[in-house]
Amino acid sequence: MASSAPARPRLPERLDLWLNDPVEPLWERPGPTRAQVRNDVIGTAVFLVVALLMVLLSKSVGASDDEATWRGYVATALMILPLLVRRTHPLSALVLSSALFLGLTYLSVSAAIELAFQGAYFAAIYAAVAWARDRRMLWIAMSLVLLTMTLWLVSTFTMATGFMDQFERFEPDGPVPQLAAAVLYTSIINLAYFGGAIAAGRASWRSALQRERLAEQTVQVREQAGELARRAVVDERLRIARELHDVVAHHVSVIGVQAGAARKVLTRNPDAAAEALRTIEASSRQAVGDMRSLLGVLRSETDTDRPDGSRAPEPGLGDLADLVEVQRAGGLDVDLTVVEDALPLADVPGPVALSLFRTVQESLSNVARHSTASHARVTVRTGTTTHPVTDEEHPAPDDPASAAQPTVTRWIEAEVLDDGQQRPGTSGSGYGLRGIRERVQLHRGEAEVGPRLTGTGWRVRVRFPLDGASPTPSAPPARPAPPVPDDSPAPPEPDPKDGSPS
Repeated sequence: MASSAPARPRLPERLDLWLNDPVEPLWERPGPTRAQVRNDVIGTAVFLVVALLMVLLSKSVGASDDEATWRGYVATALMILPLLVRRTHPLSALVLSSALFLGLTYLSVSAAIELAFQGAYFAAIYAAVAWARDRRMLWIAMSLVLLTMTLWLVSTFTMATGFMDQFERFEPDGPVPQLAAAVLYTSIINLAYFGGAIAAGRASWRSALQRERLAEQTVQVREQAGELARRAVVDERLRIARELHDVVAHHVSVIGVQAGAARKVLTRNPDAAAEALRTIEASSRQAVGDMRSLLGVLRSETDTDRPDGSRAPEPGLGDLADLVEVQRAGGLDVDLTVVEDALPLADVPGPVALSLFRTVQESLSNVARHSTASHARVTVRTGTTTHPVTDEEHPAPDDPASAAQPTVTRWIEAEVLDDGQQRPGTSGSGYGLRGIRERVQLHRGEAEVGPRLTGTGWRVRVRFPLDGASPTPSAPPARPAPPVPDDSPAPPEPDPKDGSPS
């Protein structure tokens, strides 16, 4: 049977992956800046002056055996001059330096062994690997470097054999023959020399690549941060708009209903009129307090600070009883039923609890403003839904014990029913229902809004999942669930522009 293991890359391929980047093999390093080119000219000039001074001192010591004095100076100067273009034209500088390194060795042997001469060639190799933009041409240049090294070693040993008499005055003290030891010693030094230049150039090239990647990531992170900030501002504006609408609409509807009632009984029943006016006063004070709490978002970083420094927490499911009492005081008979089968209301997450409270508040406000109903029923319940595993998703395994188990999800829902008819000429703006749908979409929930099939009344039912429901404003709304068993199943959700309550 054939092995499925991937074929191991050949040596040239491994060297190519080592020299270049496997993720971005076609990346080209940007050329040098003007400041870098200027520094190359200044650095080369200083290096040339120091190198010529070293040649002068070497000749003064008597370490130079050139037949002509000018050869050492000329060889050193010619070897250093290509460094002027080592970053603007790295491969050309390397080819020229390789030819000069090989040719000038014959011109001046004493100059070829000088540190400045060999350091100039090291810098040319390093610059070619670090700055070459065409990495394929770099391989050709590297082959030329290896050929240069080979020819230089051969020429050095060829010339050395002519001077073997110089070694006769030394007494070898080792197991390796004298000539073989000299060859191995020189080869190791040159391998470290050339290999070190290539390794240093590769490190510089990869460092430049990493800097460019970090720069691109910085730009990307900055753009993403700006987009996240913009979306956060938009989401906060939408949240404030929903809260303002729900708060203002609720209190204004109570004030309007009570003002109408007070006007009708003002002369016949002063006590009832006074009670209605007291309700108007309380609703207006509450509206002003809620407005200040919401407008605090525009003045500070928190929306829960009151002017007196106290905390004003956002309403939740625990405030439904107070909401119902306010509606009862306004003349609407409201029954509240709470069923805590899956989870106590106190353990419901804050954002979900706030959305449910605002949904109930908006629904009751719609009943008071747009309906002739005298009675409404609010039901809040928590429960679970079992999702069986289908054969298409998980085929039955051979071992029944390893079969996938059905999943159980928890949810919370609120339902508001009334028994009235829509008043003529009271069609709303549609922002109320839009706010309900936005809250449902925010929590990936379900909504059923529309008239009851019995012919009288209106029904609003929303359901939010409690397991794995991360608020995501861009998430698509979930498919409507089957209606909860009730005395009136819900029809398809109507368009808010067709005269439905706002």
